[in-house]
Amino acid sequence: MHTEYFIVDKENPDKAVLSKAAELLKQGKLVAFPTETVYGLGANGLDEKAAAGIFSAKGRPSDNPLILHIANREDVDQLATHISTNAKVLMEAFWPGPLTVVLRRKAIVPDIITGGLETVAIRLPDSIVARQLIFMAGTPIAAPSANTSGRPSPTSAQAVLDDLEGKIHAVVDAGNCQIGVESTVVDCTTPVPTLLRPGGVTLEMLMATVGEVEIDPTLAGSFELAPKSPGMKYSHYAPDAPMVLFEGAYPHLADLLLLEVKTALAEGKKVGAVVSTETAARLPKEVVAFVYGSRKRIDEIAANLYKALRSYDDNPVDIIYTEGIPEDGLGLAIMNRLRKASGYRIVNG
Repeated sequence: MHTEYFIVDKENPDKAVLSKAAELLKQGKLVAFPTETVYGLGANGLDEKAAAGIFSAKGRPSDNPLILHIANREDVDQLATHISTNAKVLMEAFWPGPLTVVLRRKAIVPDIITGGLETVAIRLPDSIVARQLIFMAGTPIAAPSANTSGRPSPTSAQAVLDDLEGKIHAVVDAGNCQIGVESTVVDCTTPVPTLLRPGGVTLEMLMATVGEVEIDPTLAGSFELAPKSPGMKYSHYAPDAPMVLFEGAYPHLADLLLLEVKTALAEGKKVGAVVSTETAARLPKEVVAFVYGSRKRIDEIAANLYKALRSYDDNPVDIIYTEGIPEDGLGLAIMNRLRKASGYRIVNG
């Protein structure tokens, strides 16, 4: 399969170019496109056969639900019923933006989208490119991250091509994504809104908007129930090499990381390290380091996270040691992704 490549401006995309990508979506084909969070792999969300192509291209488990992306707030009414007051308040506060709400589905939503559940996950992205593409396609677009299942999510068009070139029909390139981690997912079918996946809208922001918010037990590593949202049940975001995550108080966790790095180097291993600016200066020169940003700039770390994990594709190592950060704000989403990427190989400092 030939993958077409379309380039558009992030703020003022060429509608003639987007119309070509939208036409492919109308034909039931797969098109990767940028959002403010990560690149998504899009298909007609009301076409079961088209959506099935997503699972095939990604190698994604079929019981892992997909998020439906819409172009306007009013489109929710086509897809969901019994929309709670909490859901309306959250949509008003954070749409368009990096928030996905889980609602009771209508019959129009195919089972393949929901993983067989009676709920559907819906998002109105902030990206101008994404919203215009969805509007021109004339249908909700199902779009998980545009990567091979289990791999780090793509925040650039090149990262999409690295995984999916020849497996999808097109990619729309509008540069790097701003946020760098996926949307926050909140179940609004429960009496108290339940955080299923942390993301660009932080827990603190949710609580400031609706008050009480419950935390789904899967965020603590319990996977007994069917996943209501992408990223809840399966290993995700993993680089090619095994990864160990260091958590705890700084600088003690950095001391432990450096000790493990030196031990691995003494054993003859080629060592990678994903660390902050503050820790990078202490690393031995033999280490293949990716500096994800300053510990004072959590937004910078989020934007660089998946780029860091993918950096070892072209420069393979035997093991990767990664520096964790506090779980305040975006830190909760970052640590959620790092724990999954490490397969819960964690050193607690």
